[in-house]
Amino acid sequence: MDAGNGKIPTKRKRRGGRSTRNEAPRETVGVALQSFLESIPFARGMKTRILGRTGLKVSEIGFGAWAIGGNAHGNSYGPTEDGASIAALRRAVDLGVNFIDTADVYGWGHSEEVIGEALVGRRDDVHLATKVGGDFYHGGVRMNFDDGYIAFALERSLKRLRTDHVDVYQLHNPPAELMGDPATYEVLDALKAEHKIDHYGVSVHEPAEAVLCLEAGAPEVLQIPFSLFRQEWIDELFDEARKANVGVIAREPLGNGFLSGKIRADARFPPGDIRHHWPPSMVAGRAAATERLSFLARADRTMAQAALQFVLSFPTVSVTIPGAKTVAQIDENAAASSATPLAADEVRKARELYAKDFGL
Repeated sequence: MDAGNGKIPTKRKRRGGRSTRNEAPRETVGVALQSFLESIPFARGMKTRILGRTGLKVSEIGFGAWAIGGNAHGNSYGPTEDGASIAALRRAVDLGVNFIDTADVYGWGHSEEVIGEALVGRRDDVHLATKVGGDFYHGGVRMNFDDGYIAFALERSLKRLRTDHVDVYQLHNPPAELMGDPATYEVLDALKAEHKIDHYGVSVHEPAEAVLCLEAGAPEVLQIPFSLFRQEWIDELFDEARKANVGVIAREPLGNGFLSGKIRADARFPPGDIRHHWPPSMVAGRAAATERLSFLARADRTMAQAALQFVLSFPTVSVTIPGAKTVAQIDENAAASSATPLAADEVRKARELYAKDFGL
């Protein structure tokens, strides 16, 4: 899954063909599009990669939509304002971001609703990925991977996203015993045959879980928490994922926000934020680890962009999906694609620090 040479992500063709009514000549459209792109800061630098054997051409910087679900039900990243979230999503698409990842449980459907509204008229410009398994329809949240529930939940997701299909449908952290069982994926194959999903995968927590999925042979995509803080995947998964030609989506590349370099050691978080209950020692430890990695930031590369570039230093990664709630955050994330790549010695030093637990 090597980086592609193209700078502009390929648009998905509309189902049923593309209308030619009132189209300008191809040459005119090309010149106008190039002029428009050159007027957008950072857009020229967005690179693409192939998402494993799905064949999807995706921007190497995607949009992680966990945070924009808001914190009304907890398990998020603090309060949000839908107008700002919609502006951020639209800005991302303008900048060449064409991979948006969410889950139905984020905000109990609210993240999907926001995405659906933001993409009105622009659905074919992006690849949409969502997840299933956190059943919030029957009081509280419980894990549910029954075939009937998965089909039911997909219909609800499609309605919220205002689309007739999702490009990538993922099981959301299922139990290990399901990951390695080929029968687990039969319902996804059926939904694929109905053209309600194009491809499917699994979101996992640990390398051993990802290996189980690979052994089952079914998932086309694996979503993993890979960052400067979580480097174990390099040695425990990447070789096998590459051999299987499985697309790798790297989530939490900014280490729950700490790798932006903007969170202090004494930071506290509001109720509803997943970090609200973290002990002060954990917050201080992450801030200290980021400080030890600060040598990666430079005049032409912010700390957040360096963290994203570390993840992109590994060709096995197809796309990384930093979260964002504002246009400013999207601008910084998207610009990481054209930021100065990490040198080999910088990657080596970051790996050595990880191996030594950052000296903490």
